[in-house]
Amino acid sequence: MGNVDRDFALISPNISLVDVPLPRRAKLGILASGSGSNYGAIAAAIEAGELNADIPVLICNKPRAKVLERAAKFGTKTQLLNHREFDSREALDEAILACFREHGVEWVIMAGWMRIVTDVLLKGYENRILNIHPSILPSFKGIRAIEQALAAQVKVTGCSVHFASLEVDSGEIVMQAAVPIAPNDTAETLHARIQAQEHRIFPTAIALAIRDSEQ
Repeated sequence: MGNVDRDFALISPNISLVDVPLPRRAKLGILASGSGSNYGAIAAAIEAGELNADIPVLICNKPRAKVLERAAKFGTKTQLLNHREFDSREALDEAILACFREHGVEWVIMAGWMRIVTDVLLKGYENRILNIHPSILPSFKGIRAIEQALAAQVKVTGCSVHFASLEVDSGEIVMQAAVPIAPNDTAETLHARIQAQEHRIFPTAIALAIRDSEQ
């Protein structure tokens, strides 16, 4: 069960990144709270010339998050907006919106962003905010989705790229991948295999959403 290719089953749509060339470079603003592995997959796809985009800025809400180190290696400019220094979710989103607009961001990519977004950001980038979630939505929304799947004893879980909405993990789905659950899986082993598929579909889903929005 540890083989990435064997684990992978694309649910929808059946398309790869090479099938979605973008006619112009899109400007992506990244939101990340943790290690930044999904940001890394996106940045690597850009660096390889596979995703026609730039990342003018990455916003992080945690001062010691590993994503800040990862961003430095890719040469991506970062902005720390510690959520603890804001009086409300709306105030944080106003600061995010201002930063992204200053840098000419066209699409917002939530790459492991552990904060609920508000109407401030959703209206500022209407239908232009994408999120990644470690389940086959609409199953297992919210936090600890992998633990939820294991507790439910399902045979298959996976990941979904979807548009952000006020209701958590409920926006329109762009792309999904399935990952089988092994009898001896733990949250850690299953997470690693799901994450491998997140890295695989996220850049493609971004390109697909951008292309479809401009047709």
